[in-house]
Amino acid sequence: MVRLEAARFRMGSDRFYPDEGPAHVREIEAFWIDRYAVTNGQFARFVDDTAYVTVAERALDPAEFPGADPDDLVPGAMVFTPTAGPVDLRDWRQWWRWVPGACWRQPGGPGSSVEGRPSHPVVHVAYADAVAYAAWAGLRLPTEAEHEYAARGGIDGADFAWGDEPYPGGVPQANTWIGRFPYDNRGVGDAAPVGSYPPNGYGLYDMIGNVWEWTSSAYAPRHILPERGGVEREGRHDLLATGPGGPGPTGPLRRVIKGGSYLCSPDYCLRFRPAARSPQAEDAGMSHLGFRCARSVAG
Repeated sequence: MVRLEAARFRMGSDRFYPDEGPAHVREIEAFWIDRYAVTNGQFARFVDDTAYVTVAERALDPAEFPGADPDDLVPGAMVFTPTAGPVDLRDWRQWWRWVPGACWRQPGGPGSSVEGRPSHPVVHVAYADAVAYAAWAGLRLPTEAEHEYAARGGIDGADFAWGDEPYPGGVPQANTWIGRFPYDNRGVGDAAPVGSYPPNGYGLYDMIGNVWEWTSSAYAPRHILPERGGVEREGRHDLLATGPGGPGPTGPLRRVIKGGSYLCSPDYCLRFRPAARSPQAEDAGMSHLGFRCARSVAG
């Protein structure tokens, strides 16, 4: 892990997507954070030690899906599937499909495997799965502010973790989508082994791109500033939860995921930036979503 000292930094952005604002000064306490995302090999050791069953592998409760055909209530997960050509980018269902049997062991569904991929980031982990692993390891998930600060690598205020250009000198600095989304990818096209791209200024790898990463912070459609009910020292507390109507205690809880992934493309999802954020339902793992752990500094 890498230790980052207490700091004040400019969090968020007013230049891109509305939920990234308002940009503001945030204070964080000293903390440790994993140098890499948790890998298939690490997660396998956790499962072997605890016999843990991930959310994507658990049987579905018919009571939670009234009116559904029982034959359809089988474990599985959402898997990205490239299209044959251009599609309406307003409809994500064009490239995401529910695959029975897809899980961390079989990221593409039955017939796929993580064998030979121990250094790839584990995916298809729901929030509860990430929390369970962190607890087993004696760690926790980072907050949104901690993740954003760590992702900046000491470069304050720039659009990207490496400066203001997405591809400086025409060279990708992270594993993102290169080409026309979602059918023409001249990049990796999948999650890469952790550490495949250069580290940031803090010596952290893949804080941007490769896979989205869970944080412990509940999602709100705008940043909640300390004077408006948030908390300044976010290393100890989460922001307010949100439902469909905005901040508040009701509605399905969604967590903030950070960092973007190998599916982020300038023509669709320009979210391979430290300030970028996205909501994710706690019970949903996906083929481009993983996590890394953090730890508070004692005392």
